[in-house]
Amino acid sequence: MIRVIENKDQAKGAFNNGEILENKPIGFPQDGGETKPYSNLFYWAHAWTTNKSSTIGLHPHQGFEICSFVLKGYINHFDTKLNSWIRLEEGDVQVIRSGNGISHSEEIGEKSEIFQIWFDPDISKTLQNDATYDDYKSNDFEIIESDNHFKKIIKGDSSPLKLFSENIKINEFYFNSGNFEHNLSLELTSSIFVLDGEGQFNNQKIKKGDFIIIEDEETLKIKSDSHIKLFEITSPKNPSYPTYFQRFG
Repeated sequence: MIRVIENKDQAKGAFNNGEILENKPIGFPQDGGETKPYSNLFYWAHAWTTNKSSTIGLHPHQGFEICSFVLKGYINHFDTKLNSWIRLEEGDVQVIRSGNGISHSEEIGEKSEIFQIWFDPDISKTLQNDATYDDYKSNDFEIIESDNHFKKIIKGDSSPLKLFSENIKINEFYFNSGNFEHNLSLELTSSIFVLDGEGQFNNQKIKKGDFIIIEDEETLKIKSDSHIKLFEITSPKNPSYPTYFQRFG
C-alpha cells in the first residue's frame, strides 16, 4: 500500500504572525490534517522562514524524543539542560530526549528550513529519566555513494544518533535521473517526504512536498524524472509498547 498525502492536504501552522510557516505531514490531533500519529511517529512538521529570522519562545516538553533536522540555513537553540544558545547549520541534527521535563526555545534563521519530528518512546519508562540532549554535525553521518545515487545514514547502524524509540532508521537519498529499486520490510512502515524533484513510486506520481506512507510492500520502484531527493524514516508497524496516541489519543 502506498498512500500519498499531497502538500495541500497536510495540516498547516504558523508562528509569530506568519514569520514561521509550517506544513505538517503528521499534525497534532487537533490540527485537522489527513494524517494522525501512527507507529511511534507522533508529529512531523516542515517549518521555514521567509525574509527574516524568527524565534519560538521557551516552552516545555516531557516524554517525547524531539528531533530537529536542519534542511537549509541554520537554527539557534536554547534549552534549560545546557542553559546556553547553540547554532546548528544545514545538515545538522538536534535530539532532545525530553524525559521527565525540559524547556527549550529555537530561532529559525532567515530563509531557513527544518523538520521537527517527535518520536514516541515508551513513556512509562522515559518519564522516569532525566532529559538529555545531543547535537550531531552533518559530517557525523556516513554517506554511501552508488551508481547515480547516494544515501546519507542519519539514524542506523553506522550513525552515532541514539533514540529510545524502538527500531527507527532515518536516511536521506538523492537519485539522479533513472530507475531504481529500494528494498522495504513487510514488518516496517516507511514514511517518506519528497524534499525535491518529481517522479514515480511504483508507477504512482510523486513530487516535491508530498508525504508518502508505505506498508506491506517489499520493493519500491522509483522513477526519477531528472532528480529526486527523499527523506525516509522506517519505523515498526506495531511497536512493542502502547504509544502515547494509543493511550491518550
